[in-house]
Formats: sequence, C-alpha cells, structure tokens
Amino acid sequence: MKLRRWRPVVRPRPGRRLPRIFRARRVGRLAAAFPEGLRDPAFAHLLHRIDESPIHSGNRARLFVRGSDAFTAMEGAIAGAEREVLLESYIFKDDATGQAVLEALATAAGRGVEVRVLADAIGSAGTKREFWRLMRRRGIEVKLFNPLVPFLWYGPFRDHRKILVVDRQRAFTGGMNIGEEYGGSSRSGAGSPDRTWRDTHVCVAGPVAWEMAVVFAEGWAHAGGTPLVLSPLVVEQTEEGARALVLDSRPGRGYAESASVLAAIVGAARRRVWLTNAYFAPARTALDILGAAARRGVDVRLLLQGRSDAPLVRHAGHGCYRRLLRRGVRIFEYQAAVLHAKTMVADAYVSVIGSSNLDFRSFQFNGECNLVLFDGTLGAEMEEAFAADLEQSEEILLPAWRARGPLHRLGDRVARQLSPLL
Repeated sequence: MKLRRWRPVVRPRPGRRLPRIFRARRVGRLAAAFPEGLRDPAFAHLLHRIDESPIHSGNRARLFVRGSDAFTAMEGAIAGAEREVLLESYIFKDDATGQAVLEALATAAGRGVEVRVLADAIGSAGTKREFWRLMRRRGIEVKLFNPLVPFLWYGPFRDHRKILVVDRQRAFTGGMNIGEEYGGSSRSGAGSPDRTWRDTHVCVAGPVAWEMAVVFAEGWAHAGGTPLVLSPLVVEQTEEGARALVLDSRPGRGYAESASVLAAIVGAARRRVWLTNAYFAPARTALDILGAAARRGVDVRLLLQGRSDAPLVRHAGHGCYRRLLRRGVRIFEYQAAVLHAKTMVADAYVSVIGSSNLDFRSFQFNGECNLVLFDGTLGAEMEEAFAADLEQSEEILLPAWRARGPLHRLGDRVARQLSPLL
C-alpha cells in the first residue's frame, strides 16, 4: 500500500516561471513522442511536471449535459452535507433557480452545516442586495469577489470559476452558473427548453474534491473571508476509478501551465480531439497547435456557438476560421440553443471540463478552474454527447466560408483585432 501526503497549497505556485521546454509551443512534441499516446504512463507524469498539481486516483465521475439534472444532483449533495458546503460561482442570480439553490443552502445551514458562498461582484451585478442579506440572515457566509468599490484597480480581474464542494468529498464543476438559463432544477420550475442553454458539468467523488476545496479557499481568502483550515490529504494510491488533475489559474498563477496542459493533450492524441467552446477567440499559438494535429491525421473538430449571447466574440472567432479550415480542422456551429460549454475529449480517454473559454480573458484576467479526467467510460460519454450535439449543428465548409459577404468579413477582421479587449 502506497500512501501520498499532499499539503493544502494552490498549484502551480504563484510567481512560478514555467520551464521553456514545457511551454505550449514546445510541449506538444514531447507528448507526441509517447508510444501509447494519452494512455502512456509518461503522459500523466508530464502533466504533473507542467502544472505541479497531483493527479488523484480513485475518483468517481458523473457527467451532466442537462442543467436540470446537474442542479438536482447539486441540491441533493447539499441536502446530504454533514459538515461543510463551499459554493463559488461567477453568476449567482436571484431568479427561480437561485432561490431554489438558496433554499437548499439555508436548509443545510439550519441544521449546523457550515455554508460559504463566493460570487463574482460583476458577474452577479444583477442580483439584488436583499438576496445576499437573506443568505446571511439564514446562516450562510457570503463574500463578493472584487467589487468595483473600493477595488476599482482590480476591476478586470474576475472570478469565473463554478465550484461546489460538499464535505471535501464530492465536488461539481463545469460551465454552469446559478441561473434559469442553465436549466434549473425540478424544484425551481425553471429551464423551459426554448430558453435553456447547452452546457456541461461534472461531479467527482473522491480525493480530488479536497483539491477543489483548496482552490475555493484561495478565492475565499482573497475576497476577505476567514481563512479555511485545511488539513493535509493522505491518500492511498490506487488503479481504480478515474484519475483527475485540477487545472486552476488566476492572475499571476497558472495561465501558462493551463495552456501547456491543453497543448500536451492535443499533442499526445492519436485519433480524435473534439473541443466544445462557447467564446472562441484564441491566440495564434492555439490555432497552430490545433492545425498541426489535424495535419498529422488527428480528427480535430470544434463545436462553437451558432446562436450567441456575445456576437462580437463570435465574430472574433470567425476571424480565425479560414486558417483552421485550411489546415483540416472541422468547425461546427451549434444551432439548437446558446452554447455555453467548455470541454475537450481526446481519444475517448482524456476529458477536460470546466470554466475556461479559449479567449484572451480566460488566459489573462479570470480565475478559472477545470478538471482533467483520465477515464475511458467518461471519455466515451463525452464523445457520445459531442456526437449528439453535432446533429443539431451546421458544419462550416471552406468554399462557403470564402464566399461570405464583405460586411461579415469586415466584422470578423475588426472583432479579431479587438479580441484582447473582449
């Protein structure tokens, strides 16, 4: 029996300079050399060296592609909490879904569970102050991340994470904020099909939930909350269950590592890289990495927004379609609803689910959290969900794309130049 002991510190450490060999433009070549690709034992070790975070084994993962299912599961986990509930969300609305989540949290607090809620002050700007006061009156500790007053200087730095941790044993993360457009729960009565966005969330039960609590603790302390006391995690290494790595970043920590981990996954893939992203306005390095994978025969597909809540960002993404299509990357735009998911699945084995968009803001200004999961069962479910989404999408083909009108071309060009500001 092999035991590992992990200290409760955020990784990668603040101020760390990523070695040149592990940077996004180079690491793909290292990953491509592994004989067994993503399943090669050296690949997981490479991700650990890039990010410094442990890869926790012995987890159970459950995928959610419907908001109603995700919120029902989250409220059920809160109802079963015995000691602690930690909830962090970029947007926490005071609509029917927010009220249902509040009721679940308040009920837990009423029976003695410590409940803490961290919401971004700008993301949740539309939520009335009375909603936060009601939370506090019902025994919930609440903090808002970086209010503009008095923190105007830090205004661009936002907490974009979506995390729920229960008793440091079960955690949820993905793209879903707390609001009706994500589907709501059965108790909220929200989430009618014509208004529900397409998003993805995941629940993990096991030691990686403790790591998610460490991530929450950093944001909580930054927002002025009383520091959480976290004991070191002592775990037994096992080959059972899903292995999981927490890919976390914030200003001054983790952006380069996150980009390099994603580049390594693409580099090690042998058959398929299927990527879903809501706000797609990547740097040229990302375009080169995806294009290189397609040119070596990997089936690279992008599922992006067709119906958009941010048209300017969508145009910025359009500004790089031609480069990707010419290199063999297939691009699809989802038509059934607003697409909000941020996921990747490679070779039906490695999945990435979380809050990061492929845009400037996610890799420069936001606090983000993603899970990298090594699990064939989950990978197959992710591919099945992606294939189902393609049935409700339109493929962008190069001849038709070249023939788009001059106003569309101009909008794409201008938005692409503005993408660092979006």
